[in-house]
Amino acid sequence: MSTPPAPFRVGLIGYGLAGSAFHAPLIATTPGLRLDAVVTANPDRRAQLHRDHPGARALDNPDQLFEDADRFDLVVIASPNRTHVPLARTALLAGLATVVDKPLAATSAEARDLCEFAEKSGLLLSVFQNRRWDGDFLTARRLIEEGRLGRVHRFESRFERFRPKPKPGWRELADPAEVGGTLYDLGSHLVDQALALFGPVETVYAEIDVRRDGAVVDDDAFLALTHSGGVRSQLWTSALAPLAGPRLRVLGDSAGYVKFGMDPQEAALRAGRRPGPAATHWGDDDPAAYGLLGADGDAEPVPTDPGDYPAYYAGITASLAEHTPPPVDPRDAVATLAVLEAARASAATAKVVRLP
Repeated sequence: MSTPPAPFRVGLIGYGLAGSAFHAPLIATTPGLRLDAVVTANPDRRAQLHRDHPGARALDNPDQLFEDADRFDLVVIASPNRTHVPLARTALLAGLATVVDKPLAATSAEARDLCEFAEKSGLLLSVFQNRRWDGDFLTARRLIEEGRLGRVHRFESRFERFRPKPKPGWRELADPAEVGGTLYDLGSHLVDQALALFGPVETVYAEIDVRRDGAVVDDDAFLALTHSGGVRSQLWTSALAPLAGPRLRVLGDSAGYVKFGMDPQEAALRAGRRPGPAATHWGDDDPAAYGLLGADGDAEPVPTDPGDYPAYYAGITASLAEHTPPPVDPRDAVATLAVLEAARASAATAKVVRLP
C-alpha cells in the first residue's frame, strides 16, 4: 500500500473575521492541506486560534513566517486590504504559492503587476472569491447553462445589510490606502459574479454614496454594467437597507429566476460549524427559501444547489499537486478592479464610463 502524500503546509496571515471564520476552517477541513501557522499578535485572537486549531502555531508577524518560508507550501493573506499587495509580493519572492482575500489590490494596475510577477515566477496566485460557490449563484448559472431562461438580457444582484451605525475598524477609515467601503468589499463579489456569468463589460454607470451618520466611506452603491454580449447587470450593495431586495433576479426571453435570502454557509461558519464528512447537508438551503422559476405569474420553486465553499480550497490543493489552473484566475480580479475603478469615475462625474 502506497503512503499518501504529505499535506501541503499552509501559513495564514490574519485571524480576524476573514481568517478565523472563512479561511482557517476551510483550510483545516480540506484533504491535502494542513494549517501549520497563523500570524496574529492579538491576544484574544491567539486564544481563539488555540481553541479552534490547537495544532497550529501562532506567529507574531509576517516576517516570522517569511523567515521560515521553507516550512510552508502556501501562504494565505487574510489581513487588511492595504497589506494585500506588499504581503503577496513578499510571499511570491519567497517562492510560495499565494492566496489573497478579495480585493486583490487597491487598483487594477497593482493587481496586474502582481499577476505578471507571479506568472514570471511560475508560482500559483489566486483570489478568494468564495461567493462563486454560493448556492444561489450556482443555481442561476446552472439554469442559464441549461437554457431554462432562454436568452438572458438582465441580471440583478444584491448584497444588502442593515448596519445603521458604522463599526470601528479599518473598513470604515477614510484613507484611500485602506481600500475600505462597501464598493470594494461586497462590490468585489457582485462584479466578480456578473463577469463570471456574462463576460467582459463595455460600459459602467454608478451611484456611490455615504448615507449613514458618522460614516466617512461609501456605504451604498448601485452599478449598471453593459456586457459585451448585450446582457445588462444591475448590482446593489448597501449597509443601510432595512428591507433587502431579491438576492438574485435573472430575466430571459423564456423565463425568469428570482431568489431571496443569503447563502447559509457564512452564517454556519461564523457560528462555528465546519464542513467535512461529518457535516451532513453542508450548504443546503432552507426549502422555504428556494427561488422561483417561471414566467407571467406561473412560477414554481426550484431547489437551490448546495453551496460549496470547500470547493475553492479543494481546487487550490489540486493546483498545488497537479499544477492545474487555480479555481479563481487572478486576472479575473484585475477585470473586477477595472470595473470598480470605472464605477468610481462614473459616480464622480455622473456619466457612463466606457472601458477599454
